[in-house]
Parts: sequence; C-alpha cells; structure tokens
Amino acid sequence: MNSWQELIKEEKKKEYFKNLNSFLESETKVNTIYPEKKNWFKAFDITPFDQVKVVIIGQDPYHGEGQAQGLSFSVPKGIKLPPSLRNIYKEIESDLNIKKDLDGDLTNWAEQGVLLLNSVLTVRAKSAGSHQKKGWEQFTDRVVEVLNEEKENLVFILWGSPAQKKGKAIDRKKHLVLEAPHPSPLSSYRGFFGCQHFSKTNKYLKENAKKSIVW
Repeated sequence: MNSWQELIKEEKKKEYFKNLNSFLESETKVNTIYPEKKNWFKAFDITPFDQVKVVIIGQDPYHGEGQAQGLSFSVPKGIKLPPSLRNIYKEIESDLNIKKDLDGDLTNWAEQGVLLLNSVLTVRAKSAGSHQKKGWEQFTDRVVEVLNEEKENLVFILWGSPAQKKGKAIDRKKHLVLEAPHPSPLSSYRGFFGCQHFSKTNKYLKENAKKSIVW
C-alpha cells in the first residue's frame, strides 16, 4: 500500500463504513461532534504511511469543547492539559529528563512519524464513548493490520487494556510492542509511571537505523 488515502478509499466502499457514514451524517444534524469533520482523519494527514515509525493507540477523542483535534492524547495550543497527557509529560520528564512545557499539542510528534491513532475517531460532545461500536473500530483494526503486515521495526505503544486488545495480533518478531497501564489518574500508578516507553522507543529506533523521536 502506498498511502493512507488508498486504504481509506478502499474501506469507504465496504458495508460497515457506509453504515458508519450514515450514522455520522444523522448524528451531526442533531448533536455536536468532536473533533471537527475536517480533523477526523488528521492523524493520517500529518503522518503519511511511508513515514510511520511509532504508533500510539488511544481510545476515543476528548469530548470537552475545544479539546479534540484528531490526534490521540493531543489538545490544541492554549487548552488546559487533560490529566492523562499531564501524566505522559511526567513520565517523559522522569524517563528522559526533559522538562515538558504546558503546551499539549502533539503535532510535532506526528510530524516525526508518530501515528497518534484513536480506536474511535469521533465522539458526541460531553458523552465519552458515544461513538463506540459504530464501525470506527473495524476501520482502525484494519489500519493496525496493514501497518503490522506491510512495515517492519515499528514501535507500537499500547497503554491500557483496550489498546492492548487492539494490538493482540501484532507480530512481535517484526515490531516492538510496549505495554503499560493507561496514563489516566485512575491507573497511572499501577505501572505507567516508570515504564520508560519513550527511551525504549528511541533505543529500538536507533538499533534499526531510524531517527529517534524528539519527545
């Protein structure tokens, strides 16, 4: 496969995607949906298929106003850091001794080859999980499947059991799979803090002659 556009075009022809589309069309008529429609596929726009080195799998987008921007865990500049992202920054600080500022926009990661992929790409305002089981999971499963099959020496970062389930079929002989509890305040102290996923990722990339990520 040469590009995400090719994959998206293929998937859009399938029955499940047509049903998803109908659901989203009716939903946008009566509810506010996050992120904005132009950002639904933003992760794929910023991180082209041939440049993917790392995949971080999130769940569904933030459901508060102004937060979701189409990249997992990321919020636009000027938006208060969500608790999970605050904990991610704490772990980067302890792992790499890099002091993170309060800017939660992770576009810079995406531009370096980190695919910030949510399992579900849309959500109804103020209603977490409201677009689960509508078809997005099938689409993002396909994304993971294609990356697993067609690329080598990727790093898959799976935080929390939903992401870990999604990554079950990844070939661990071909790729590095890093797993830890989710960085949310509910679970971060069960092993997310101290996981050192950021330094482990860069070590693996260097060992495979790839440029490390500036976290």
